[in-house]
Amino acid sequence: MGVCGYLFLPWKCLVVVSLRLLFLVPTGVPVRSGDATFPKAMDNVTVRQGESATLRCTIDDRVTRVAWLNRSTILYAGNDKWSIDPRVIILVNTPTQYSIMIQNVDVYDEGPYTCSVQTDNHPKTSRVHLIVQVPPQIMNISSDITVNEGSSVTLLCLAIGRPEPTVTWRHLSVKGQGFVSEDEYLEISDIKRDQSGEYECSALNDVAAPDVRKVKITVNYPPYISKAKNTGVSVGQKGILSCEASAVPMAEFQWFKEDTRLATGLDGVRIENKGRMSTLTFFNVSEKDYGNYTCVATNKLGNTNASITLYEISPSPAVAGPGAVIDGVNSASRALACLWLSGTLLAHFFIKF
Repeated sequence: MGVCGYLFLPWKCLVVVSLRLLFLVPTGVPVRSGDATFPKAMDNVTVRQGESATLRCTIDDRVTRVAWLNRSTILYAGNDKWSIDPRVIILVNTPTQYSIMIQNVDVYDEGPYTCSVQTDNHPKTSRVHLIVQVPPQIMNISSDITVNEGSSVTLLCLAIGRPEPTVTWRHLSVKGQGFVSEDEYLEISDIKRDQSGEYECSALNDVAAPDVRKVKITVNYPPYISKAKNTGVSVGQKGILSCEASAVPMAEFQWFKEDTRLATGLDGVRIENKGRMSTLTFFNVSEKDYGNYTCVATNKLGNTNASITLYEISPSPAVAGPGAVIDGVNSASRALACLWLSGTLLAHFFIKF
């Protein structure tokens, strides 16, 4: 921040050197820190990156000259600004306080600052240390990855911050396994299918909210059939055989009867594949449809199959309901009524003749 560091003007540098020699450090008088009640600077000042830092120095009416320095560079001498940094401004210059402000603080502003005063031809100094905190930031993290089951996986998450952030890895699984590593590196040996999913890297140093990033691990594994059930249906009815298989990548399905591969539209059947499920539908079951069928699930890592039987069941007899009983009673009553009416007419006929 000093003039000599920015301008290559010998006469200006000579003025600065002379000021340090004549005003701050007179010949033969050593610089002493904290040997009097003044000047008294603040304790260490801690600010976050991007905020403003105020440096205060308490003085009294015996002080004739004051200055703020950053290491050996003069920032302000009295009301005169020696730093060309526009972020450095003077706040207070009174008989009791001498304060400056550094706006939009960055990490390179961190370090010692000195309040120097002159009184009775004796220079005195007081020092304050500026500490700049930086929120955590993840600078480098592994990309999403796809591996085969049984492989080894290493994930990396590098973060910066002041103070140095703590890095943790967490598996965002349905089972809620929680934290799996408190390190920049996450190593998984012989990975299993249930270890797939999202992994969250969190960098925390209590300066600000943690920086969080996610990595997705996809674990490929061969298919296995998790659901295949025999089905019974009557002749002439609709029958459905279903087959469910888990696999990554998703399995492809095929249906066979003995050695013959089945296809949609042939022999009155329809095959539908939706995600993990495949169905074989018979719209009008006939005797020839009964038997054993094979469901085959395949992906690039392998295949598996299951045998499913479509068998015949007898139609269920119709069960008469309350209405049928009433109808039966009504029918019997009507029959008796008709018989009575017929007898009456016949009796009248014989009487008449």
